[in-house]
Amino acid sequence: MESCFDVALCQRTGFRVYVYPQQKGEKIAESYQNILAAIEGSRFYTSDPSQACLFVLSLDTLDRDQLSPQYVHNLRAKVQGLHLWNNGRNHLIFNLYSGTWPDYTEDVGFDIGQAMLAKASISTETFRPRFDVSIPLFSKDHPRTGEEVAHGDRLRPPACLIPRDTRKALYHVHNGEDVVLLTTCKHGKDWQKHKDSRCDRDNSEYEKYDYREMLHNATFCLVPRGRRLGSFRFLEALQAACVPVMLSNGWELPFSEVIDWNQAAVIGDERLLLQIPSTIRSIHQDKILALRQQTQFLWEAYFSSVEKIVLTTLEIIQDRIFKHISRNSLIWNKHPGGLFVLPQYSSYLGDFPYYYANLGLKPPSKFTAVIHAVTPLVSQSQPVLKLLVAVAKSQYCAQIIVLWNCDKPLPAKHRWPATAVPVIVIEGESKVMSSRFLPYDNIVTDAVLSLDEDTVLSTTEVDFAFTVWQSFPERIVGYPARSHFWDNTKERWGYTSKWTNDYSMVLTGAAIYHKYYHYLYTHYLPANLKNMVDQLANCEDILMNFLVSAVTKLPPIKVTQKKQYKETMMGQTSRASRWADPDHFAQRQSCMNTFASWFGYMPLIHSQMRLDPVLFKDQVSILRKKYRDIERL
Repeated sequence: MESCFDVALCQRTGFRVYVYPQQKGEKIAESYQNILAAIEGSRFYTSDPSQACLFVLSLDTLDRDQLSPQYVHNLRAKVQGLHLWNNGRNHLIFNLYSGTWPDYTEDVGFDIGQAMLAKASISTETFRPRFDVSIPLFSKDHPRTGEEVAHGDRLRPPACLIPRDTRKALYHVHNGEDVVLLTTCKHGKDWQKHKDSRCDRDNSEYEKYDYREMLHNATFCLVPRGRRLGSFRFLEALQAACVPVMLSNGWELPFSEVIDWNQAAVIGDERLLLQIPSTIRSIHQDKILALRQQTQFLWEAYFSSVEKIVLTTLEIIQDRIFKHISRNSLIWNKHPGGLFVLPQYSSYLGDFPYYYANLGLKPPSKFTAVIHAVTPLVSQSQPVLKLLVAVAKSQYCAQIIVLWNCDKPLPAKHRWPATAVPVIVIEGESKVMSSRFLPYDNIVTDAVLSLDEDTVLSTTEVDFAFTVWQSFPERIVGYPARSHFWDNTKERWGYTSKWTNDYSMVLTGAAIYHKYYHYLYTHYLPANLKNMVDQLANCEDILMNFLVSAVTKLPPIKVTQKKQYKETMMGQTSRASRWADPDHFAQRQSCMNTFASWFGYMPLIHSQMRLDPVLFKDQVSILRKKYRDIERL
């Protein structure tokens, strides 16, 4: 890679990606617009070419089939005329279709020089390992972000021609019982001119079945080559949790550099097609379950949207450049995947909350409390001082950080109560809401207890919440719960604080989570979302819940019901007016929809689980209960 790519440029500027400005009069297909939008919306993007180390053309290179209406003519001259082209050095070219009828070669129709290819249907012969990136073939209807693909009553797949020899072999495998192989000749407007003796029968059989129903009920899905090595069937199978049976010899599978496809697919030989039924029948049910589970992980992590395909491509290239902090195979092939595990945070897996079991580690035994203070300290009876004392008495507390986001100067040291654990007071950066989630070096433990200044918690409640979190270190665990819902009349997401048996958020005014989420909040989320939070001085807790649920695909965990939390909050001065303010509530509604739009879907997940101490509220002696004080609150 070093001979064709200036690695030193990335080491000087960091991994930043520049997209050429669109040239006047140049047509760009929707699929390529989605690719460029994904790059421009990512944390890698820069609008300054002098700060970039990777360059992407605005000229549409996706479809290089000369018979296609999307084909861009005179691309060779247009590319050579770019002043930053430099023979393609440090450039990345995206391509889905190359060559044309009848042989569909892999030639993209212009000299790419030293540019890297992110290409679909690329063969192992032309693929340059650790330089090119094999991407999946996706249709123009593939979601741009995370939204669901709209399905009609009868989903029909994008056209995908199967070679005649393969079609003939499939005919002999089909038994209409546990092996159902359906093909149609209806490709293109003039398909009847090319029909053979089997077409009428194939078409009739094909029309009997609902494609979507068949796809989602199947255990294995054959993925034969189409016109080219890749096929739309590949992503369809992954999405449907149908184990792909690959029948395309010589195809460099998508993201094969980092994905272990043996965990999610059956790699067949198209020359031995008749042996496929007996091969898949011999696979044990436990193995089938593991394969299907892995298809769902891979689909969600890397393939469910154009954005994820693009970001995965960029992350793979970044790993090559910064080898000393590159992700290993475990990170790429295990939940939550490579896009959410940022190696810049740490090169040690034990520093992330997802791998304790794999490494045989126990969750952390101590936490750091971070108290967000926004009102001046005028009385020794203020709730923040009582809270500080109660938290400091916890057997699990290592230290307390008071984040001073108040406009008034820091109080004198003697104003803070004496405690058995260190109390560190730091001024918030720019006094904005997002500063409470910055990855402060002062936080020395993996566990963070996040608290609002007017939260009322006893030492017993703190201890119990932390012991629960130790069993669920990748999730948010805490007391105040909220929920979301879909408002059919307004066709938007709604936010509710009603006390019900259902919740999807645990507010960070009294919650424990892993400190890695501070790093992810700061470095993964886009600036516009954090700026919105800061301008409103609101919604930071909702955004953190969105982020953690998007990563874990799990809801937060609420611990023992504490109605006093709500009642006490309404009785305090610092935030009471905010909770009662209708504008504050309307802002949170708006935040919900803005966040869902950026994520491309609603990541929050409803739960009805509440964890209480053993014997909580049971009619037994109070002496038998470990967390007896909780019942008195």
